[in-house]
Amino acid sequence: MSHRHKISHPLASFFHLFFRASAILVYLLCEILSSSFIVCMVAIILLLSCDFWTVKNVSGRLLVGLRWWNRVDDDGMSHWVFESRETRSPNTHESRIFWFGLIVCPIFWVIFVFSAVVSLKIKWLAVVIMGLVLQWANLYGFVRCKMNGKNNLTNMATTYLGVKLFKPVSLQYIFMIIGNGLIYSSL
Repeated sequence: MSHRHKISHPLASFFHLFFRASAILVYLLCEILSSSFIVCMVAIILLLSCDFWTVKNVSGRLLVGLRWWNRVDDDGMSHWVFESRETRSPNTHESRIFWFGLIVCPIFWVIFVFSAVVSLKIKWLAVVIMGLVLQWANLYGFVRCKMNGKNNLTNMATTYLGVKLFKPVSLQYIFMIIGNGLIYSSL
């Protein structure tokens, strides 16, 4: 068996799927496991939080060489950073495990949201929306990494300088529009 077909990071692969699957299973079996909504809700949110952190900070980097994060500059502007490893190609099996878990699990949370709305389980709606948001945030971040994650210092510096140069012009333009009484929702 070639090196590309062995799982190099079994622990990262396991936890990539474990937290995701556990949150879904706890949600599905919640009424059997506990009669307390609060206990179930806390367990699901903890599992979702552990999943979000693990996927974003560990399994994404180790299994497919991708990572993303948000940083806030001194002016309070939010900047999303998407990176991909350029040195070696990811392990085929690990890549499949990663993308399978990343794509399939959010589909379950979409189904759970519709189910909660249709069955009028309003108390569960907040939990399933949290699941959906956390799962889709990671999916979105990693798809962006995959599509344009070749960010290097030059691209980051260019983006940062572009924002700094155009920010005063944009504010002047907005104040000019507001001063003339024209407010456009497309700004």
